[in-house]
Amino acid sequence: MDCCSKSVCDGCIYANMIRELEGKLQPKCPFCRCSVVISGEEVDQNLMKRIEASDREAMCEMGTRRCGEGDYNAAFDYWTRAAALGDIHAHFELSILYRDGEGVEKDDKKQLHHLEVAAIGGDVSARNNLGLFEEKTGRTDRAVKHYIIAAKLGCDSVLIALKEFFKMGMVSKEDFAGALRGHQAAIDAMKSPQREAAEEYKARGKGK
Repeated sequence: MDCCSKSVCDGCIYANMIRELEGKLQPKCPFCRCSVVISGEEVDQNLMKRIEASDREAMCEMGTRRCGEGDYNAAFDYWTRAAALGDIHAHFELSILYRDGEGVEKDDKKQLHHLEVAAIGGDVSARNNLGLFEEKTGRTDRAVKHYIIAAKLGCDSVLIALKEFFKMGMVSKEDFAGALRGHQAAIDAMKSPQREAAEEYKARGKGK
């Protein structure tokens, strides 16, 4: 959110919106309950205030903004500061910079380091990319382990790779079945009436 730099799921945002509409309330952030920021200037001011207060999520958000603007050096600086404060997503973003050589020199060791930190912290994309890294370097057995973990965290993209490895006999029937069960359990755990209603609301908006 622009006011507090927190990530809020669509279900919570939708539920908060319905509560405000039904109660004829002023729009507020579903997390910190601050009034919704309108102007871009206010958004930037709030973000800088959070950064000055050593908010790692705000630093990570600013890094993302700078990266989107093509300023990879600034993005690297913000993500490095956020990572030093323990922001897992910042570690993942740094791994991408080291992989692609944007703002820094390409460095497989540093890429792997940041991927491992992010994956251990629960970042699904990092876990998936660890699998890709290991597969690319020929360590298929390690790649499979990462893919299985990613599947159990709800990652859809790894299922295709696991299916192919299963066909080649590189994944046991038991492990493949366990990955599928874990994936479905993760998907079910993320479901809620609020999130489903939010998806329907967004779908109606796209249909207009």
